[in-house]
Amino acid sequence: MARDTQAGRWCPTRRRFLGVGSGVAATCLLAGCTGSNDGNEGSKSDDRSSTTATETTDTETETTDAADGSYSVSMSPMGKVTFDAVPEDIFTVLTHHAGMAVALGHGDGVNSLHAPEYYDTVMNLYYERLDGVSVDWSDCFSSWGAPKEELYELDSDVHLADPAEMVSMKNWSRSDVNEIAKNVGPWFGNSYSDANRKPPKGWRDDYEYYSLWDIFGKVAQVFREEARYEALAVVHADLVSTIESKLPPEDERPTAIMVTGSADLSDIWAYKLNAPGFLSAHIRPLGVTDAFGSKVSSNDKVDFEAMLEANPDVLLVLGGMAPDHEMSKTREILESDPVASNISAVKKDRVFVQGMCYQGPLVNLFQLEMTAKQLYPDVFGEWPKFSESQPYPKFGADEELFDKQRVADIVTGRADDV
Repeated sequence: MARDTQAGRWCPTRRRFLGVGSGVAATCLLAGCTGSNDGNEGSKSDDRSSTTATETTDTETETTDAADGSYSVSMSPMGKVTFDAVPEDIFTVLTHHAGMAVALGHGDGVNSLHAPEYYDTVMNLYYERLDGVSVDWSDCFSSWGAPKEELYELDSDVHLADPAEMVSMKNWSRSDVNEIAKNVGPWFGNSYSDANRKPPKGWRDDYEYYSLWDIFGKVAQVFREEARYEALAVVHADLVSTIESKLPPEDERPTAIMVTGSADLSDIWAYKLNAPGFLSAHIRPLGVTDAFGSKVSSNDKVDFEAMLEANPDVLLVLGGMAPDHEMSKTREILESDPVASNISAVKKDRVFVQGMCYQGPLVNLFQLEMTAKQLYPDVFGEWPKFSESQPYPKFGADEELFDKQRVADIVTGRADDV
């Protein structure tokens, strides 16, 4: 393989897909948003740190440098991982890791991810508002359930994926993970923090959960991009602070639910708004009440009757930015159905698009702004009605909740402090 400098990417020269449809990818069901995966059991590796299965917010640097120029970074479930040089070629599976590479200025090193053609389209709908930032991953290797032999062919410097997640996939074992780490490149990723899920057997005793931005901080250490991370973390902290400082009293906030479904809404699944984990990182700071309450768990199948019983003020449609999803058709189905048309959110025309559940740091900034406007238009300004294949809306300087030019300058290296 050779780097495709014209396209700005590193990808195999032939298209390979593993039968993952974009419509399924939009729901995140194949990526394992929720639930428990009991993968292949294996003995504990000696190089794994002893940690507890609790969420951490520790962002202190753990990078140590040796006399030979190598350096080490620690994160669960890998423990301490040593790098001889900054990785260039990057294997990823889930898009929160791929999005971190983009945010750190290393997006052109990504050679693989889950459903690349789909996420290439969706992520660029957000990046449209970041001057000089885009991805071209449509021809990259589709890595969900990738056979071990393909990782040898890709010959990546780092596998930005959770090894515990890998052993939950078909045809993967603990010995396969160790073999790839020894013969190709190390693993460095954390995915079970998505919903603080239970890892597979053999990984549970010392698995540690992190916030999205803590994982991002550790990935930044891998790429020696701490300055970029710190600059973006300030933007994120300021955005969250701005939102939280302006939230109305709890008794004046709307109720909401988030669902995803098939094109005709014959199948609908619910997602909890305030569940632990980074899948909800763009909603928890908004302090909204989940209208489903404790009656529904994430990934539970629901119908219009259950949605009407919950009767939310706002209905959020996850995956609505997918290239094959028509929000106008979704609204039409809801408005014409004798049950769904009585849902408060439908009657008040408060049915809104949501994008990705496996959000990287840049998408997280956008989705915080997006959801704040959808839930609290009187406070943060209205969210415009989303049409098919439409980029993220362009807001004026007095309407946007974070400085997109500042973010673009950080990512592209134009900012003086990175």
